[in-house]
Amino acid sequence: MGKKLYITTAIPYVNGTPHIGNALDYLLADIWTRYEKQNGKEVRFQVGTDEHGNKIAAKAAELGIAPKEYADKMYGNFELLMKKVDAQYTDFIRTTDPHHIGAVQYIWQKLQPYIYKGSYEGWYCMGHEAFFTDKEVEATSGVCPDHQTPYERVSEENYYLKASAFTDKLREALETGRMEIVPEFRKKEFLELIKDGVQDVSISRPKKSLTWGVPVPGDPEQIMYVWIDALANYITVLGYPDVAGWEEYWPADIQVIGKDILRFHAGIWPAMLMGLDLPLPKKLLVHGFVNVGGAKMSKTVGNVVDPNQIIDDYGLDAFRYFFSRHIPTQDDGDFTWEKFENAYNLELGNDLGNLVSRVAGMITRYQSGVIGEAPQGDHDMKPYFDAMAALQFNQAIEETWKTVRSLNKYIEMVKPWEIAAKRSSDPEAEAHLGEVLAQAVGTLLQVADQLTPFLPATAATIKKTFSSGVIVPIEGIGGLFPKIYKHTEDPRTVKVAQAEKK
Repeated sequence: MGKKLYITTAIPYVNGTPHIGNALDYLLADIWTRYEKQNGKEVRFQVGTDEHGNKIAAKAAELGIAPKEYADKMYGNFELLMKKVDAQYTDFIRTTDPHHIGAVQYIWQKLQPYIYKGSYEGWYCMGHEAFFTDKEVEATSGVCPDHQTPYERVSEENYYLKASAFTDKLREALETGRMEIVPEFRKKEFLELIKDGVQDVSISRPKKSLTWGVPVPGDPEQIMYVWIDALANYITVLGYPDVAGWEEYWPADIQVIGKDILRFHAGIWPAMLMGLDLPLPKKLLVHGFVNVGGAKMSKTVGNVVDPNQIIDDYGLDAFRYFFSRHIPTQDDGDFTWEKFENAYNLELGNDLGNLVSRVAGMITRYQSGVIGEAPQGDHDMKPYFDAMAALQFNQAIEETWKTVRSLNKYIEMVKPWEIAAKRSSDPEAEAHLGEVLAQAVGTLLQVADQLTPFLPATAATIKKTFSSGVIVPIEGIGGLFPKIYKHTEDPRTVKVAQAEKK
């Protein structure tokens, strides 16, 4: 067996509310994890929370409690969402964990040859906990577009990481594919961003400006700034530097991130790793944003969609289906309740749910629930495998749906209910009917295999229904996906129901 596999997700600040972007990180990493496990691989899957910084200290002060106490109250919101998405993670890290803090101080000391002290003057956004260039500030008229707050002019003495020293090595790693950025257009964007070299980056702030964080070894008046602390989590969670076995998993096979943090993961993080003499991650999978009706989600506008609400109202597999199929894995996507309900009713409810109950119903009715010898599904799996290998999960599930739709067409075309009606007059009708229904079962079991990484509960139900040789009735009212019609009445369902009665 080859190297054990490792996938990571970005760690969110605990002071926020978990949102669709976090859920997307967990979902994409989980799809890949389940797929690799299905293929017999061993996978380690990291999640966690970022618990240091001014935003957290400010929020704790507002509530009159210590920052750690505030973090202890808040991190569970993210843990809850990970569990709700049914992410099969193996490792959960909090940046306030004692091992992480010790490891980060060790990393600082190892990076000493690339760290220097310097004065900094620049524009700072508390919401991002990041500094911005004059050019970026001018472009937004001095106001952060994400947080609607003016940038602050800050002058202070900080430690810097000499990231510029690694520009050539980083370019070479990207151009040779030693570290891949997926999709390709994001790699081009990043190479354009560093065409004049990677910028050195401030990695500490004076205690008067940043009170809550990991103290700099040997200089208690300085606190480590977010990059060294947060980015290091991907290796410290494995046990770097002192817990045996961490090297079995590093480098990460895939690091799942949103497009807004690409420059940190493709610039600062590789510089840190090269400074530590560690290999770079193999791939950065960069997903886009989920807009709502074409507009960016914003608390101010009031169009924020809560992943918890979707899962509570429609069920987990409905959530997993929409966000894996209708939101492109590698680009921006768009959510509206109407699109979501159409996908639920027409695709999950009608195309798949109705198909499963029709086939199960006909076998129960015409064969007393006994399933004939089901052949292997014979649909070409190559496009599905290719899409999974390219990390285009939306394309892979699209391929699965082509199989679902072609089976629906096949049933409409051969009309098993008409074959069943001829059994008393045609001696060959019984065998023909058995073949047709067995073919349908074989295809549904192939569909269930392909859906296992995406819709684990649905895939398990399909397998349970058809795998034992005798139909196991689906539990629950309304079968796999009980119908809901809030925005649309679907005329196709009526036709299907009539066809079944025949």
